[in-house]
Amino acid sequence: MKFTVSWLKDHLDTDITLEALLEALNNVGLEIEDIHNPADKLGVFKIAEVISAEPHPNADKLRVCQVSDGTETVQIVCGAPNARAGMKAVLGRKGDYIPGLDFTLKDATIRGVDSFGMMCSAKELELGEDHDGILDLAADAPVGESYAKWAGLDDPVIEVAITPNRQDCLGVYGIARDLAAAGHGTLRALSVPTVDFSAASSVGVSIATDGCSRFLGRAFSGIKNGPSPEWLQKRLAAIGMRPISALVDITNYISYDLGRPLHVYDTSKLNGDIIVRKADEGEKFTALDDKSYVTNGFETVIADGSGVLGFGGVIGGLESGCTDETTDVFLEAALFDPIKTAITGREHGILTDARYRFERGVDPLFIDTGMAIASQMILDLCGGTASEMVKAGEVPTWSKLVSFRPERVMTLGGLDLPAADSIALLDKLGFKVVSENGGVYAFEVPSWRVDVDGEADLVEDVLRIHGLDNVPSVPLPATDHKAGKTLSPRQKRARAVKRTLAASGMMEAVTWSFMTRSDAIAFGGGGDDLVIDNPISSELDCMRPSILPNLLKAAQRNANRGAEGMALFEVGPTYENDTPKGQELVASGVRTAKVSARHWAQAQASVSAFDAKADALAALSAAGAPVDNLMVMDGAGGHYHPGRSGTLRLGPKNVLATFGEIHPSALTALDVDGPAVGFEVFLDRIPAPKKSTATKGALQQSNLQAVHRDFAFIVDEDVAAAKLIKAVRGVAKNLITDVIIFDVYQGQGVEAGKKSVAISVKMEPKDQTFSDSEIEGIAVKIMAAVQKSTGAVLRA
Repeated sequence: MKFTVSWLKDHLDTDITLEALLEALNNVGLEIEDIHNPADKLGVFKIAEVISAEPHPNADKLRVCQVSDGTETVQIVCGAPNARAGMKAVLGRKGDYIPGLDFTLKDATIRGVDSFGMMCSAKELELGEDHDGILDLAADAPVGESYAKWAGLDDPVIEVAITPNRQDCLGVYGIARDLAAAGHGTLRALSVPTVDFSAASSVGVSIATDGCSRFLGRAFSGIKNGPSPEWLQKRLAAIGMRPISALVDITNYISYDLGRPLHVYDTSKLNGDIIVRKADEGEKFTALDDKSYVTNGFETVIADGSGVLGFGGVIGGLESGCTDETTDVFLEAALFDPIKTAITGREHGILTDARYRFERGVDPLFIDTGMAIASQMILDLCGGTASEMVKAGEVPTWSKLVSFRPERVMTLGGLDLPAADSIALLDKLGFKVVSENGGVYAFEVPSWRVDVDGEADLVEDVLRIHGLDNVPSVPLPATDHKAGKTLSPRQKRARAVKRTLAASGMMEAVTWSFMTRSDAIAFGGGGDDLVIDNPISSELDCMRPSILPNLLKAAQRNANRGAEGMALFEVGPTYENDTPKGQELVASGVRTAKVSARHWAQAQASVSAFDAKADALAALSAAGAPVDNLMVMDGAGGHYHPGRSGTLRLGPKNVLATFGEIHPSALTALDVDGPAVGFEVFLDRIPAPKKSTATKGALQQSNLQAVHRDFAFIVDEDVAAAKLIKAVRGVAKNLITDVIIFDVYQGQGVEAGKKSVAISVKMEPKDQTFSDSEIEGIAVKIMAAVQKSTGAVLRA
């Protein structure tokens, strides 16, 4: 919400300084967004008098002027057609910045004649669009004075943030009311005119929908719709609005001044009377924004005999709009349903000043006053005659009582304020005490405060008007949490995984929880229940089923800028469906391109599925998963390469992680250069530890010599090596500390359909050195376990 200081003082009798005003606005809850003074950029320009204006000796359209600013006379070459001796103009000198041209003045030689400044046009000073001639000031303009000060441009423009519940401050008058209640001046009473009318209205109105509860109208004839007065144009231009015509400017002015949206129709373009009704599906009209709209059937529309004229409370139609030739108009003031207005604007993507106010709620009892003030402004500025006012709908009734206990200002707001002071502040805001019973006051809520529904709202108003800076700051109570107890187990697990992955050389990324639906479908998601109704971007229209696509795209963006060998990870949620159980905490990571630098002695190595497996195991270990008991199986998912991927499972069904090389088709769909590998660790599926402790157990390290034994087994070629390793580890868990595969062979000497798998088993004694018989006993058990589990036999 923007306004100028002078505009505010039209409603607030005050001598408050600008600094104090800004502080007061913040204290009553109207946060300052911006403050600027047009005079700041024009302060260097002075009023000057043209002493003489002679033709340029070398150019027909230029004049050589002698210009005085009261202290010295300078020569200026000017091309303006209205430059003449005796006129008053705005003078800029060397070093002055011209805002409309975005350059700094310097002395110049123009067609052989020296020029030591510039006389400025309205456009060059950003005061209007006129640039055909220089500003021609009044004859009594004081030479040497600051032009900005003389022209009344020294009027700061203030912009405040209006929260959704403060619709009463969407007019300058409402802001003045708050400041007056806070003791920063006296609120000037509104002058409500009695409008003289000469005849009945030529246009009738009716309501046939619950989307509008009240509609007032008045016809005007014989008006002249030219430019609005200079004061009105300046006031609208100061807040960033473009003056259009007297009629349009009046409605815009009333909207910003009093918070009352209005609309005017060209009567000659109406076909019969006006009816406010629910739209039929498929109706079309062209709005004032030059866009065509098709109704969906739920909107509240203003219509006549020819069809839709506009969306009620949102935007009017172009065909019934006023032009400079308009002589007869019909003025509308209505009450539209806030929810229906908001839905209409949202569905059609229309945001206007009228919608902004109606959807937040306007004063239902101010409709007649707003109509009267606007009607008189039209008569004063456009002339003509007014008709009798026509009405449709019920006269609004307003009766809202809210109970208030003064002690709640302390218990809710932390401010110890006497009851009498609280009641007095509310009275200044328009809340009137109706009754009192045992210290509980019943307040009648004023009609302009449609946001007030309960006691907490009154407490908030007391705090605001007393001054938010007067509310004492109270520190939060100290917590008595013991060390290590401030994070949940889930949070600790996520933090441990992040630290481990970062320590391995990966960089943490934070990406959107959304992605394009096509990407989501490629990675196993994209269901209708995960499509976002109102996405922040067309490229972020679906909740992510996996973090991998976002990480892969991030890696590619970095690669496009010269980064090599990206390694990124993220710990965050993924979404299987729209239920609470469909959200899962996942640690995901990707590695791309080469993992070794170019060297003459060896070829560059690319990332492989084993890199992703190592990352997944590291994350699982950090999260407390029993990595020694995990099974490596296939079934990683369609976005992984089927022959270069796998899953890490705790049992045959509980998948704790997937890893592998990203499928080439998935990389192509994402427009990512390969090769790339990735992993996903499902943190919520990891079983909680049986015993929670903040300290690690004692290190169990044997000081006895370990023994290594190698075995070569012949096994069916479709048997997973992990199954063989699991069988070996299960023989003597306390003695076998490591099992690795060091050779896999198929070919001569091995039966077709079979393969030879060679493993090395590390056995570590605990109490005493192994004897030969003990080693042999463990070896026999290993061979028996492998044969039972996989059908393998020892290779001869």
